[in-house]
Formats: sequence, structure tokens, C-alpha cells
Amino acid sequence: MIARIWHGRTLADKGDAYLAFLIERAVPDYKSVHGNKSVRILRRNDEGVSHFLIVTEWESRAAIESFAGRDIEAAKYYPEDKHFLLDFEPTVTHYDLHSY
Repeated sequence: MIARIWHGRTLADKGDAYLAFLIERAVPDYKSVHGNKSVRILRRNDEGVSHFLIVTEWESRAAIESFAGRDIEAAKYYPEDKHFLLDFEPTVTHYDLHSY
């Protein structure tokens, strides 16, 4: 299993709307891909900014490629993100996932 972690930032006053967007648009997109095992959204507010981490679990790198494209290190964005995000981090981070 592989964990894929994406980070994004919004102004805190847009945080609730961005979370709603993620739940309505991004989560179904992740879950529609064969090999996606879970989607978790973490949110933390800090000095007027909402930080979001999306942690997804995948059965293989091939499954991630089905979602993200050939360059699985590249972050995937939606057109609507431009209304919320303060910046667009170019990459995500992957970790081998070990459960016991």
C-alpha cells in the first residue's frame, strides 16, 4: 500500500467552502479510481490560513497513475481550486504504508 499526501492552503474564511468542495468534487474523483482504498482530509487553522492535507491510500503505483497521470509525483488540481487556494504546490509526497 502507498499513501499519497497533498497539501494546500486557503484563507481561513474560505476553509468551510473549500472543505465542502473537496467532499463534493475531489473525494468522489479519488474513490472512482480502481485501487483507491481510502481518502482522509485533515484540516488545521493557523493565523488566518486553513491548511489541508489529503491523505489517500492506494494499492499500487499503477493505481495512483490511473488517478494522477504518468508523473505520479505531480499534484492534481481542479479548475475550481483557483477560487480557493493561495498557491499551487507542484508535487505530492508518497510513503510506503505498513499496517500492523
